[in-house]
Amino acid sequence: MSNNLYHNRYRIPSARATWHDYNGGAYFVTICTRNMVHYFGEIVGGEMRFSEIGRYADEQLRNVSSHYPYAQIPLWVVMPNHIHAIVLIDGDIQNRIVTDVETMCTVETMCTSSLQQTPINQRWKNESVNEHMQIISQKRGLLSTTIGGLKRAVTRFTNAHALSFAWQTRFHDRIIRDRDEMNRIAEYVENNVARWDADRFNV
Repeated sequence: MSNNLYHNRYRIPSARATWHDYNGGAYFVTICTRNMVHYFGEIVGGEMRFSEIGRYADEQLRNVSSHYPYAQIPLWVVMPNHIHAIVLIDGDIQNRIVTDVETMCTVETMCTSSLQQTPINQRWKNESVNEHMQIISQKRGLLSTTIGGLKRAVTRFTNAHALSFAWQTRFHDRIIRDRDEMNRIAEYVENNVARWDADRFNV
């Protein structure tokens, strides 16, 4: 779980109806294991004791921005059978990345074409970069891309180490629309371990 004092350090973006595209905004995300099995560890004496899978999941959450630069997870908690996280998505960063990649490919295509006089590089730029990035950012949404990537990373880790594990198919998300809602959710996340005995996920 993040050690940042979150309540007074983050400026919440204004709520916008356009958040429905999941390419920008703040979200409260919950991801559960299949059948609520305690794959991530156990809470003992008011502390979360990670399993090998739990430690890896916590590491992936901590380093999410290195894999998805448009995403930040400033606050999260890994519980025995689920994860809560506040996820910030900045679609403008992704748009800049796509623009930079397309610019780079355009320059590379011009240089290569001047030598080889072939349209293959241009087709690669259009199909591989432009269309692929549009599919990710527009159809799936950046939030789904981020959470899907986290889930796949944990699954690959467990497969590589022959560990029993399975995710619940979907994840739950809630748009955080204002500062008060953010503070309530942050308090819930920070106190999730301490309140495990009364948690509805405690099965």
